[in-house]
Amino acid sequence: MKILLQMIAIATLSVANVTTQAQSKSKPNVIYILADDLGIGDLSCYGQKKFDTPNIDKLAARGIKFTQHYSGSAVCAPSRSTLITGQHTGHTSIRGNVERGEDLEGQVAMDGSVVTIGDVFKNAGYTTGAFGKWGLGFIDSEGDPLNQGFDEFYGYNCQRKAHRYFPPYLWHNKEKVFLKGNDYIQKVTYAPDEIQKATLDFITKNKKKPFFAYVPFVLPHAEIISPEDAVFNKFKGKFKEDKPFKLPHNYLSDYGPNIDETKYASQLAPHAVYATMVTRLDIYVGEIMAKLDELGIADNTLVIFTSDNGPANEGGADPDFFNGTAGLRGVKRDLYEGGIRAPFIAVWPNKIKAGITSDVISAFWDMKPTFAAIVGEKKIGVTDGVSLLPTFLGTKDQKQHPYMYWEFPQAGGRKAVRLGNWKGVIYDIAKKDKPEFELYNLANDQAETKNLAKDNPKIVDEMLAIMKNEHTDSPLFPFK
Repeated sequence: MKILLQMIAIATLSVANVTTQAQSKSKPNVIYILADDLGIGDLSCYGQKKFDTPNIDKLAARGIKFTQHYSGSAVCAPSRSTLITGQHTGHTSIRGNVERGEDLEGQVAMDGSVVTIGDVFKNAGYTTGAFGKWGLGFIDSEGDPLNQGFDEFYGYNCQRKAHRYFPPYLWHNKEKVFLKGNDYIQKVTYAPDEIQKATLDFITKNKKKPFFAYVPFVLPHAEIISPEDAVFNKFKGKFKEDKPFKLPHNYLSDYGPNIDETKYASQLAPHAVYATMVTRLDIYVGEIMAKLDELGIADNTLVIFTSDNGPANEGGADPDFFNGTAGLRGVKRDLYEGGIRAPFIAVWPNKIKAGITSDVISAFWDMKPTFAAIVGEKKIGVTDGVSLLPTFLGTKDQKQHPYMYWEFPQAGGRKAVRLGNWKGVIYDIAKKDKPEFELYNLANDQAETKNLAKDNPKIVDEMLAIMKNEHTDSPLFPFK
């Protein structure tokens, strides 16, 4: 009888294990890769001609490529806030880049009461990790990634610290991890390499259970710098370097005893190094995909690649030289298309068909409802987004946005609305009593060159009403 009971117990346990494994496998792993200051035209699958991004191009060939996807904002922190909260910049708690205090590490903390994408995955039984640049609240604040639905964080908590690629330390959860040989004088350990190792380790450790990996890379944000390795040697001397980043410049500070760590290092070959940085980013993406294949979990993993805003022109970066906006107007900090139109690629074997292109109009705040639909989680809190799952699966029930809205309280105050093919933009709201309203028809003027506002007063009035209605007051980011 004792032996029989043991056999029954073992059989019951085996069935339970099989059931648990089956449930785990039924839930896809999700990896969301976010580049930093990467223009839509910086990828060869979106038109880059001066260098190639073969691994990211393979993603596009294997999945779906969006042509009208938008970042959450025109700069780092608010863009990430819209992603994490599923709310556009008229509603999300972080709407600009603001430090938490003079000489203090970290930025002001996002609202801790909002259901985040981390929470969505956690509530659905996922292990969650964030690897790269955070910028939404310092350690132990309500904006700490560990208080926003993430089990693990490794990287730069402070986006100002991320101006340096050879920092003395990174953060692992609540602990500083010092990097070998780095002291702001010596440059030995390239921080993105360490973040990549942590990312791959997280994937490996969680291969047998569903996980969500949020991977906000720092590349290719300034400073424009790279190890002088084989990747750099591929581009060394390849391009004309007629715009070196060197003194005199008020945002330059080289490594050494008198370094200002918030500024950027000089760079005499910025074109070569920028191409190196994007290529290194592409290599990291290839390594992630190879790891999924190695672990045998690629078929059950959704991988998304995008960028947080348009290309920057700081630190020696030169989006004009590389056509980083793919001909669109504006760069980082602009609410014209070049500042907020982002690459967006999704790969999900046996779910998303290969080689598909979509012109569905979408944005960062769509990711929370999309992820919730994928994992079957209903408690997602408030959101301005719609699920993109129908587009991923190729069904015909994709909900469309009636309009899209952005606001940027810095740089004089800026707002933008997309309404169908119409795009409305206002600049200098805080500086002028009657700022000019600009209206463009993106159907035949994606470069936003011809202002049609005077000829379309009804559309202008409708957009002005949207701008007013979609803005909620924020004590931290006061705005008209």
